Amino acid sequence: MPKVSVIVPFYNVEKYIEKCLDSLVNQTLEEIEIILVNDGSQDNSEEKAKEFEKRYPNKIKYYKKANGGLGDARNFGIKYASGEYIAFLDSDDFVELTMYEEMYKKAKQENADMVECDFWWEYPNKKKEDIGNTYSNQKEMLYKSRVVAWNKLIKREIYEKYPEARFSVGLRYEDVEGFYKILPYIKKVVFVRKCFIHYIQRQGSISNTQNQKNEEIFTVLENVINYYKKNNLYNDFKEELEYVYARYLLCSSFLRIVKIKDKNIRKNLLNKTWENLNTNFPNWKNNKILNNTNSIKNLYIRSINKTTFKIYSLIFKFL
Repeated sequence: MPKVSVIVPFYNVEKYIEKCLDSLVNQTLEEIEIILVNDGSQDNSEEKAKEFEKRYPNKIKYYKKANGGLGDARNFGIKYASGEYIAFLDSDDFVELTMYEEMYKKAKQENADMVECDFWWEYPNKKKEDIGNTYSNQKEMLYKSRVVAWNKLIKREIYEKYPEARFSVGLRYEDVEGFYKILPYIKKVVFVRKCFIHYIQRQGSISNTQNQKNEEIFTVLENVINYYKKNNLYNDFKEELEYVYARYLLCSSFLRIVKIKDKNIRKNLLNKTWENLNTNFPNWKNNKILNNTNSIKNLYIRSINKTTFKIYSLIFKFL
């Protein structure tokens, strides 16, 4: 059995996929399984991926499916993973060659359900480290962890035991839904404080394109909350979910929405942001996590009311 299965969905990334796959087939961890999921690519990505499959048949498994988006492709890949741990990697990123060996070793030493590492933000002319917070329990993990799929190893048996804990399909923010759904079943987390991943920032990527689809954050967060309620988890995590909901709508999602060029779409989504927050969590201003932690972000969130919300939407539009 492979020690790690790395699931790599790809769609029209012919400029990037070779560097990504080079960094995987040359990993110092020998017992690695690379699952390539062609999500309906229409460029030369397919040919390049198949060439790697021919060269490394003992490491690479290649699958092709109709286009369904990143979340759907990740869910598809999970079905074919056989490794002790599962990892995800986006096909336009690449990793350090010792990444999976070091993370797997740490996971086994600590008998961890999940191991997390740091990463680099890679811009055309610069890069910066992203060093995450540590946390010691699930509640802290819910509001402290970086909600991305690709800097973690998670035991495959957890995905097998909880088949509903999957990524959203056909929606943006698939990492949000995927991570928060699997989180309640992760009992022990450890950290490797090294930047192993090169997170490539490119114009035209989904995360850097703001439009009507930014509205999908509301659906994804609703899916998460409904999942917790359905599985009798909501009461245990209500304080953390309330804080995360407010933080998403008033921080990352808000900053994306104000950048939408279409005035009508922008106005509608800003109104929906304020309405959803105050309808679903009318007492969010009293959240204990928000009020007991004096980070810059929390100070900013605490400053928001109906008036300052409008003022910030005008200010951040031009930043």
